[in-house]
Amino acid sequence: MIVRDIDVLREISGRNSISVSLTVTTADCDLARILEPRAPRPDLRLDALRKVREAGIRGGVICAPVLPRITDDRAQLEAVVKAAAEAKANYVHANPLFLKPCSAAVFLPFLKEHFPELVPDYQQRFRGRAFLAPAYRKRISELVRELRKTYGIDEESRFDGSQATAAEIAQMNLFG
Repeated sequence: MIVRDIDVLREISGRNSISVSLTVTTADCDLARILEPRAPRPDLRLDALRKVREAGIRGGVICAPVLPRITDDRAQLEAVVKAAAEAKANYVHANPLFLKPCSAAVFLPFLKEHFPELVPDYQQRFRGRAFLAPAYRKRISELVRELRKTYGIDEESRFDGSQATAAEIAQMNLFG
């Protein structure tokens, strides 16, 4: 759907700082079908990003959620970053899974159905907390930073403050 609005986005970007972020959890279409059965395939999302970038609009990939022992190994993350680079992404950001009670109620039965061998690991990882351990988050962050460097993607964030007005910076600080 974002491709349909490229003309409007191009016009907006002429007077404003905008970015188009597309979520790509995995570059593996078969795995994506399991993880996101009703969502567009990752190759279609990356093609949309390529078209956005060809139109001169800033855009990138949010790799989220990064799932322990499913999408968090080097090969999985590298495939996403490489595909993002091929689509000329300005940035790639990765965010590990977090499970607040409402999402855990949906995710854990999904995990039991599709990845039953991982249920004990996830129960341990999320016991008494919604977020993964800081060491895990740091490992993912460092790996993605290294992969971005390898594939020539300079930025992590979708917000580039270098062209922002004082009002835009003040607005973005509301979410900091």
